[in-house]
Amino acid sequence: MPGTRDDAHDDDTERESPDPVSDVVRWAAFSCALVPVVLLMCGQSLGGAAGSAAGLVAVTCACRALLRRSERAAGRAVRTGRLAGGPAEQSVPHRGRHGRTGSGTHRGSRHAGTSTPLD
Repeated sequence: MPGTRDDAHDDDTERESPDPVSDVVRWAAFSCALVPVVLLMCGQSLGGAAGSAAGLVAVTCACRALLRRSERAAGRAVRTGRLAGGPAEQSVPHRGRHGRTGSGTHRGSRHAGTSTPLD
């Protein structure tokens, strides 16, 4: 039937954003503006609300910088072919915990000498 929810399903909800970092930053900016307003409505002082807003802005800027940095690193990994499981990663053998080679029952022992119990 025309006009039902199944027929009117928009493709906008299934489509990915071309720049997800910008979407996150927009929501964070909205929160940076909304939180001080709510704090003022709840009786917080103007200085307290301004301090909260400044803290949120600082955290938002730091997160944006880290997100952009990780995007650039992922882009470089795609261009050089160094993705997880790619040829560059497969050629290096896994050496285990702490990068040590070798095995044995006393590999991680603190005392290399005798095996007598301590008193």
